[in-house]
Amino acid sequence: MEKITPFLMFQGNAEEAMNYYTALIEDSSITSIIRYGPNQGGQEGSVMKATFSLKGQEFMCIDSNIKHEFTFTPSFSLFITCDNEEEIDRLYGSLSEGGGVLMALDNYGFSKKFGWINDKFGVSWQLTLPIEIS
Repeated sequence: MEKITPFLMFQGNAEEAMNYYTALIEDSSITSIIRYGPNQGGQEGSVMKATFSLKGQEFMCIDSNIKHEFTFTPSFSLFITCDNEEEIDRLYGSLSEGGGVLMALDNYGFSKKFGWINDKFGVSWQLTLPIEIS
């Protein structure tokens, strides 16, 4: 086994999501995109398979050519430990726009600042600013 890679299945907006995430999170990039061509089973030009990296963590994604009755669930989320208040506020504001708040950005005792949201694509994110230990 080489490695384990998180895999996200979108319904037609995989490229939009990758562009959004890599623009929002520094040190991130789209590393490859393979698109459906004519008569390949998916909508021509949509993402057959792609990889992208967020802060060194590789992800794979596709645009499913089959419509499903399910989507993303908060039981699997992307967890970001932020370096400062400006970063957590910026990410929380951007990622929650057009999505939904599961836990508002606040001090819950286990973190100086914590928030849990679903973004506009339905992907769940947990953001934390750790308590400083001296």
